[in-house]
Amino acid sequence: MRKETQKVLLLSLLGLVSVNVMAQENAKRDTIKSIDEVVVTALGIKRQDRSLGYVAETIKSEEILKTQNNNWSQALEGKVAGLKIQTAGAGPLGSSIIKLRGDISMNPDQNNALIVVDGVPLNNNTTGTGFSAYGAGAKADLPIDYGNGINTINPDDIESITVLKGSTASALYGSRGAGGAIMITTKSGKSKKGKVQVSLNSYSSYDTVLKWPDYQYEYGQGTLQKDTQGNFFYSYGASADGINTGSTSSAFGPKFAGQYYFQYDPDLEGQSTERKLWQPYKDNIKGFWETGTTFSNNISVEASNENTSFRSSLTYLKNEWMMPNTGFDRFNAAFSVDHKLSEKLKIGIKVNYNKTKSDNLPATGYSNQSISYFMIFQNPNVDLSWYRPIWKSGKEQVDQIHPFSSFIDNPYLIAYEMLNGVDKNFLTGNVNLNYKITKNLDVMVRSGMELNNELRTQKRPWSSANYLQGMYREQHIRLMDLNNDILFTYRNSFGEFDFSASAGGNIRYTEYTMNDYIAEGLLKPGVYTLPNGISNISKFARPNDKQVNSAYALATLSYKNKIFLDLTARNDWSSTLPKENRSYFYPSAATSFILSDIFNLSSDHFNYWKLRASWSKVGNDTDPYQLIKYYNNSDFVGSVESPSLYPNPNLRPNMITNIEGGMDFTILKNRINYTITAYQNNSKDQIIRIPTLWETGYSTKVINAGEVRNRGLEMTLNAFAVKNKKFSWSINANWSMNRNKILSLPEEFNGEPYTMGSVGGVVYFNAFVGGSLGDMYGYGLMYAPDGQVIYNATDGLTAKPTQMKKIGNAYPKWRAGIQNEFRYKGITVSFSFDGQYKGMAYSQSHHKMTEQGKLEHTLFGRENPGGMIVGEGVVQNADGSFSPNTKPILLSSYYADYYRRANVETNTFDTSFIKLRDARIAYTFSKNVTDQLKITELTLAVFGRNLWMWTKFPLFDPEAATLNDNQITPGVEMGQLPTARTVGVQLNVKF
Repeated sequence: MRKETQKVLLLSLLGLVSVNVMAQENAKRDTIKSIDEVVVTALGIKRQDRSLGYVAETIKSEEILKTQNNNWSQALEGKVAGLKIQTAGAGPLGSSIIKLRGDISMNPDQNNALIVVDGVPLNNNTTGTGFSAYGAGAKADLPIDYGNGINTINPDDIESITVLKGSTASALYGSRGAGGAIMITTKSGKSKKGKVQVSLNSYSSYDTVLKWPDYQYEYGQGTLQKDTQGNFFYSYGASADGINTGSTSSAFGPKFAGQYYFQYDPDLEGQSTERKLWQPYKDNIKGFWETGTTFSNNISVEASNENTSFRSSLTYLKNEWMMPNTGFDRFNAAFSVDHKLSEKLKIGIKVNYNKTKSDNLPATGYSNQSISYFMIFQNPNVDLSWYRPIWKSGKEQVDQIHPFSSFIDNPYLIAYEMLNGVDKNFLTGNVNLNYKITKNLDVMVRSGMELNNELRTQKRPWSSANYLQGMYREQHIRLMDLNNDILFTYRNSFGEFDFSASAGGNIRYTEYTMNDYIAEGLLKPGVYTLPNGISNISKFARPNDKQVNSAYALATLSYKNKIFLDLTARNDWSSTLPKENRSYFYPSAATSFILSDIFNLSSDHFNYWKLRASWSKVGNDTDPYQLIKYYNNSDFVGSVESPSLYPNPNLRPNMITNIEGGMDFTILKNRINYTITAYQNNSKDQIIRIPTLWETGYSTKVINAGEVRNRGLEMTLNAFAVKNKKFSWSINANWSMNRNKILSLPEEFNGEPYTMGSVGGVVYFNAFVGGSLGDMYGYGLMYAPDGQVIYNATDGLTAKPTQMKKIGNAYPKWRAGIQNEFRYKGITVSFSFDGQYKGMAYSQSHHKMTEQGKLEHTLFGRENPGGMIVGEGVVQNADGSFSPNTKPILLSSYYADYYRRANVETNTFDTSFIKLRDARIAYTFSKNVTDQLKITELTLAVFGRNLWMWTKFPLFDPEAATLNDNQITPGVEMGQLPTARTVGVQLNVKF
C-alpha cells in the first residue's frame, strides 16, 4: 500500500527570495530522477520544475568539467534541444554566441540568448577590428578573435546552468531576454559539517588538427606551359628550359615523375645553378601546424556553518595553440560569501575577476596576413623550410622571404612578426540583501556590475603585402554595465491554494568607449610604438551610452500542487527610443497541469504526466544614437565626418509574441523521462537598416518594418537502461527542428529582396516574403530543360546567368544529440555524439584551391592529351534547341571557370555531420585508498573532444562560420582555421 506523507519545504531562493511549496514524498518512489527538481528561473528565482509552464533544462557543473573546454559554452553543444553554439573557428579563444530556437529577427544582433550570471545579465557584445573577412587586394587588415564575455566565465566556478529557451521563460529580462536566457549559477560554500574543504582540479590537454582538405601532391606548380618540344615543364625564373613558370600560385604544372628542373634554391635565394629533382613536399602545409597544449590548475577553498558560507577560487590556464607562437594565458579569481546578519537580514557577495593576456592571436579570413591565405596558395613542390629564415640575408626586419609571390606573406612572418596582442581585465560582481519584513513578505535589493578594460595591439612589419612600411595599432576598450534591482515578494496559503507575488524594478546603465590609435608606416622597422609612426591616426570614441529603466511583476498561483498559473508583466523605458515610444509594456502567462495527480494516474509503470502551455509578448529596443544625426570622428585630428546612417526620430519597439506548449512524461519508476515541446514566435516591427539613395547624403536608414514567424519542435529523452547497485547505464537524447518564414518586408522594396547581409561580395543573405532567414543567394550554373549544364559554344566555358538564385539555407533541417554514461563501481565511461541534417555553407577556400588545382578532385582530366577537357553538358543552338558540348578548353581554364568565386552554387556544400563530440573515462578511487591518503575524494580521468567526424563537407569543419568584423555569420567559410581534436588527462582531489 502506497504511503504518502506531506511536508513543507522552505526553499532559499539564492538567499534572496523564499517561497513555501508543497512536495509529495512517495516511500516507494524510485529516486533515479526527481520530478520535483528545483531550477533557476528569471531574476535568479528558484522554482520547482513541475510548476513551470515552459521548458527549463539544467546542466550540472560535472557536465561542464568533463572535457575541459577553454570556452565552457562549447560543452553544451548537442546536449540541449534547440540550442546551438556558434563559433567562427577563428583561434584559441573561440568567441561564441548561443542561439536558442533559431533566428527571430532580421537584425543578427537580436538573435542571441542572454547570459545571466548569478541573476545579473552579462554583456556579451563583441568589439571587432573594423575589417571584413574578405580583404584580398583591399590593402586592409583582417578580423581577429579576441574573445567575448562568455570567455571570461571560469568553468571551474560554475555550479549549474539552466537554459530558458522561450521568451516566456525569460520575459522578466525584457528586451535582452527576447532570444531566451542562459542562467549560470556559480559555486558557493557548501562544505559538510562546517569543515573547510579544499578542492584541486588540474588538467593537461593536447590539440591536433581534426580534418584536412584533400590536398593533391601528384602535380606541381605551373599553368600547363610547354617547352619547345611540346612537353610540360617547370622553371623558376627564365632558364635554358624556357620561360618563368614559378611565379604562379596554380598547381597545373608537370606531374612528379622523377624529372629535373631549375627550381628555387633557398641558399641562393633565387634560381638553382643546376636542375633539381622535381618532387612533392607532402608535409608543406600540415607540417607548419604543431601540437597545441593547454595546462590548467584550479584550487578552491570553501566552508560553511549555520550563519555563514564562503568560497574562494583561483585558476591559471596556459594555452599554446596549434598555430606556432599563438595562444593565451588566463587567470581567474572568484570569491563569494553569504552571511545571515540576523534572523531577518541576509547578505550575499560574489566577485569574479578575469585576466586574459596574449602576445599573439591568429587573424582569420581571406587576405595576406591570415595563415589560411598562405595554406590556400602554398604549392605542392615548395618546401616549407624555405620560408623559415623569414628575412632575406642582411635584410632583417626590412625584406621578407616570399619567393613565389609578393602577395603571399611568409607563414613564419605571419606567426612571429604579425602579432595581435590583448590584455583584458574583466570584473563582475554583485551584492544582494534580503530582508524578511514580515512572515509573508521579503524584499531583495541587488546591485551588479560588469567592468572591462582591454588593450589590443596589432603589429605589422615592413615588407608585409598590405603594409610595405609596417603598421602599429592600439585599441583601448572600456565597458561598464551596471544593473540595480529591487524585488518585493509576498507569499501565503489559502486553504488548498498557494500564492506568491513579486514586484520590483531595475535600472540598467551601460557605458562603452573604444579609442583607436594607428601608426601608418614605421620610421624604424621593428619598433612598434605610436611615436615611431610615419603618420598617425587617432580616433577618439564618441559616447555610446544606454539606459533602460524597468518595472516588473510576477504572480504565481497553485492549486493542490497540481495546477499552476504564472503571470508576469514588465514595462521598459529605453533611452534608445524616442520619448513618445520609449515606454513599452509586455505581459506573459504560463500554466502547467500535473495530469497524473489530477486524474490519479500514477502507478509503478506510469509515474508522471505534465501538460504545459505559455504565451508572452516581449518588447525589444535598439542600439544607441539612431534617433538624430550624430557626427563621427574622422581620420584627421580635430575634424568630423557626416554619418552614413539616416536617423529615424519615430522608431517603435520591436514586439515578439511567443506561444509554447508541451508535455512531460515519466514511466517505469521514473527510469524513462520524455519531453516534447512545440512553439511559435512572431516578431513584428523589426528595427532594421535598409539602403537609401546616395543623393540623400546617406547610405542607409533605420526603420520599423517586417515580420518573421519562427516555428519549431523539440524532444528530449532521459533514460536509465540499466541501474543496480554495481552497474548503471544512462542515456540522454534530444532532437529539434526549426523553421522560420518571412511574412512581410519593408514597403520600400516593392517585392524586391531585402539584403540582410553579404560576405565577400558573392554570398547574399536575401529576404523575400515567403522565404526564410538564412537563405543564401548567389550566381550559379544554367541548365537545359533536361538538367544538363549549359556551356558557351564559342569559348567552351559555362553560360553565365544574369540573375542570382537561391543556393540553399545556412541552417539545418534538424539537429540531434545523444549522450551515454556507464558506471561500474569506481569507473565511469561517457561519450556524446551530435550532428545535424542538411544546411549549406559556401567555401571561399574550396573555390580558390580548386581554381589553382590544389585539391584531389582537380586530378580529373589531368591525363587528357594536351591538358584539354570538354565540359560535360550542352550548348544552346540558334533555334533554341540543345546539342552536346564539344568545345575543348585547358584544364586550368575549366576549373577556374566552373568553380569561379562568383559561382556560389559549385562552391556550396551540404553541412550534414555526425561528431563524436566528447568522451571520458574516469576512475574514482575507493574510500580505502582516500582514507590512507588522508583526502576525501580522488578522481583520475582521460578525456577527448572532437575525436571523430563524418561529413561530406570538403574543408576543415562543416560547422563553418565567418568572423566578419564583430559578426559571426554562419553558412560561409572565408579563410577558416582548422578545428582541433583534443585529448587530455584530468586530476580532481578534495581534502
